[in-house]
Amino acid sequence: MGLTFNTRRAPFDDLRVRRALTLAFDFEWVNRTLNRGAYERIESFFGGSPLARQGPAEGAARALLAPIEATHPDGALDVPGPLPVTDGSGRNRRNLRAARRLLQEAGWTVVDGRLTGPDGAPFAFEILLGGAAFQGVASVFAKQLEPLGIAVEIRVVDAAQYQARRAAYDFDMIVNRWAASLSPGVEQRLYWHSDGVETPGTRNYAGVASPAADAAMDALVAAEGREGFAAAARALDRVLSAGAYVIPLWHAAVSRLAYRSRFGHPERLPLYGDWTGWLPDVWFDKEA
Repeated sequence: MGLTFNTRRAPFDDLRVRRALTLAFDFEWVNRTLNRGAYERIESFFGGSPLARQGPAEGAARALLAPIEATHPDGALDVPGPLPVTDGSGRNRRNLRAARRLLQEAGWTVVDGRLTGPDGAPFAFEILLGGAAFQGVASVFAKQLEPLGIAVEIRVVDAAQYQARRAAYDFDMIVNRWAASLSPGVEQRLYWHSDGVETPGTRNYAGVASPAADAAMDALVAAEGREGFAAAARALDRVLSAGAYVIPLWHAAVSRLAYRSRFGHPERLPLYGDWTGWLPDVWFDKEA
């Protein structure tokens, strides 16, 4: 789940711009003030599982990506860098300075307090929302971009209009959630494959058009053993993360439940028992 760039449109077709805006998002402040510190940052497309990228690419994952290294973002084969971190004070000066340098490399300069491109057009975009659930975080993000001279408009539309615009990729940025499991498969092609860049109605909302991501998904679907399957998933995670297509938001690290002391459950529960992980099917009555 995260703030999703539509890379079909400028300026989000530039990786430097996407990385700059990722730097500008102060997750620690958002989590402390809006969420009361209840959540943790999403660090990976398969986070909290054996399918997440770890360390430098090696073995089958490197063998899969190395032949097409020129087609994936810099750093995809390296030790994955952490997402930007702040002290939670809301100042974020260090990351904003790094973001400003990236934007300058991409040709953007500040003119009369507004970030302006080589063509003289200001840097402005719209965050499209289908309800009020993420209006708070969108508003905070817009405020966090002001020191860079970026103007953000937040547009909340009804569910029907939101679905129509999302399906047609008629947006600059949205907040989106993709369902995942420990057995990712053909649905990943619907999420990230280059076939969905022009085809309406897929879930490739970010407009990912990466030969490396396509190769990883093809290997994921064709894998005949656990090792090749996990390597393909980690390769896909690397390419998507290095491409900065999404500014990751948060997840709950625990399931909060209240239950009577007479009920027990196994010490070790499945990682994904159901949508929340607590799997009531295996609970038992201790008194019985």
